[in-house]
Amino acid sequence: MNPVDLTLQQSFPSVMVPRHEPVAAMSGPGERLLIAANGVFLEINRPWVRLVRRLGAFDWRTPVPYGDVVEQTELLCGPVPAGLVAEFARMARVALPNEAGGWIVWDAITRLFRLVALPSLSHGPSHLLYERPELRDGEWLVVDCHSHAHEKAYFSGKDDKDDQHDVKFALVLGHCHRTPSVALRLCVKGLFEVAQETPEKWSLALAGEVA
Repeated sequence: MNPVDLTLQQSFPSVMVPRHEPVAAMSGPGERLLIAANGVFLEINRPWVRLVRRLGAFDWRTPVPYGDVVEQTELLCGPVPAGLVAEFARMARVALPNEAGGWIVWDAITRLFRLVALPSLSHGPSHLLYERPELRDGEWLVVDCHSHAHEKAYFSGKDDKDDQHDVKFALVLGHCHRTPSVALRLCVKGLFEVAQETPEKWSLALAGEVA
């Protein structure tokens, strides 16, 4: 096999899912394809999350010697603290009338979360250009936050482009001069799963941010 193809396949392997026992767990962070009787699935493993999503089903059902796979979401880091979401809302209000950005990161060693302000290269009422921060060893991005200043919260086409390769939650806060509006989604390598509701504790914390 071509050495380049061999390297690529070793970094992103394909696994035939056994029918009579669970598929062996991944040994560390990474991604792989699961070839199953009910389709082809992408499995993503990070210290803070494990995700399994179906990439596609077969055009017709035909017997194959593999087991089935179900989609899964395991939030290994636990719930994101509402207090950090409220802290970002304060940061966004201080930045008015401009946008602001921050990362909520999780430390796989200490198992603690913290909010990291994003160094702004350029920002205004309707744009934000920032530098990706240096994280400590063992830290992982969990929630990528940015604000829309006085405008409503939503995901733009630029957000879609920026988020297409990431594994993270994306959070937008709008109407930052009052109780913020919220847009939240899970980003899975180009798949965007928009939350229909804001987590209750986050909503309560944000409501408490009214000046």
